Amino acid sequence: MLLIPFLLLLSLLLIFIKTLTAKKGKLPPGPPKLPILGNLHQLGPFPHRSTWQLSKKHGPIMLLQLGSTPPLVVSSAEAAKEVLKIHDLECCSRPPLTGPKRLTYNFQDVAFAPYGHYWKEMRKICVAELFSMKKEVDFLIESVSGSATLANPVDLSKCSFSLTASIIFRIVFGKQFQGSELDNDKLQKVVFEAEAMLGSFCASDFLPLESSFHELDSVFQRVIKDHLDSGPTKDDEEDIVDDIFVAGIDTAAISMIWEMAGLARKPTAMRKAQNEIRSCVGKKGKLTENDVSKLTYLNMVIKETLRLHPPGVLLLPRETMSQIKIGDYDINPRTRIAVNVWAIGRDPDIWDNPEEFIPERFIDNAIDLKGQHFELLPFGGGRRICPGINMGMTVLELALANLLYFFDWKLPIGMREIDIDMEEKVGLTVVLVEYLVPTLSATISTGTSRSFQSSLNIGMKLHHVICDLICFTESLNYVNSPISRAYMCNGTTSNPYCPRINR
Repeated sequence: MLLIPFLLLLSLLLIFIKTLTAKKGKLPPGPPKLPILGNLHQLGPFPHRSTWQLSKKHGPIMLLQLGSTPPLVVSSAEAAKEVLKIHDLECCSRPPLTGPKRLTYNFQDVAFAPYGHYWKEMRKICVAELFSMKKEVDFLIESVSGSATLANPVDLSKCSFSLTASIIFRIVFGKQFQGSELDNDKLQKVVFEAEAMLGSFCASDFLPLESSFHELDSVFQRVIKDHLDSGPTKDDEEDIVDDIFVAGIDTAAISMIWEMAGLARKPTAMRKAQNEIRSCVGKKGKLTENDVSKLTYLNMVIKETLRLHPPGVLLLPRETMSQIKIGDYDINPRTRIAVNVWAIGRDPDIWDNPEEFIPERFIDNAIDLKGQHFELLPFGGGRRICPGINMGMTVLELALANLLYFFDWKLPIGMREIDIDMEEKVGLTVVLVEYLVPTLSATISTGTSRSFQSSLNIGMKLHHVICDLICFTESLNYVNSPISRAYMCNGTTSNPYCPRINR
């Protein structure tokens, strides 16, 4: 009877000795760990902020202990370059996280699929079509104009969510989102919840994950079943839908809210952007693709917003496939690597006054968003860079340009710019924070404001839209719930777009 416990103890002792004597090389530093918990207790509600503070003491290449697999957190542009460029091939796989595995039917998607033949083929398939989002942008302007005519506050968080959801819904299902069975608060809640869970350090620790999976699965099953006549929905069809919905809908919407909030806090920047847009458009009464490409200050506003508030504050984790060296440290195979782009965007060694919203910092600055300048990485870099850069930038530029062209924006009476709360909020849904009131711009002709549908002959053709939308997941998902109370309608008007009336 004593033999079994003795053998078990001997086995554990041998494993312990082997672990101690194994050649580990020079591992990165990290904070002291607790038994079992490791460093989990030090993360807090905002892991990107917590790891940023820890990196100030332990360095920009820092090894944590969270469960059996220690994640490596990178918080400097130099270290990010080593991960995303120098060792891109060795670091381009994904770790087998429990949450994404459940939601993506065992990683049969694009964003979380491990590096290999399947991922390469799926990526090729995704890059296939050209689409226009003219109708969706027109609908956004019309919805805001309904409230602007009556000088009522408007919920831009809902409008921006509806804009991105409409584009994705049409691409995935070939149907209109507005007025569909999914056009309700429940879908928005489920998408936000799934996004927050997928982006956690320990997604499997979120208890509601299974509920979110069934909610999303139920939504997709109903719509896909209506769309297909060939029997039950297959897993590989649902996987892509999961990616597109969870990844694509919320990213651009979140960025638009941050942009409008940043401009509301700095009216001089808003007026400068509006003057540029209206001067460029002139008397044409419409925005064209050529116009958007000339809006240099608007582009600076978007860059500055993405620097301060990247939709993915921590890039989706990568996993090393072989032994590599980052800086002076040895990194073992199967190490999970998280790049803290939020910390890099606020690095005082790179940016002057990093906490301030200053679009002018990008004047005569060659830094772009395409993953080649590691000081600014809202879309990631390397093989796993988000192909949605083109789509994301076009959505942001076009939607923001239209909102600033047609409308003047002001805060409610009694509210000052400094009263706008720019703090991130804990939660699985976007937390409501402040209001803005749109009014029709006096500089826009009466004919233009009477007929937005005819005036906005945008006709934008977006390259790689399917791949862009699916792979928005590449650049989002760690907790970053921004402000979005901006702009809730008061519910007393007959405005058909009022979210409270339609609830």
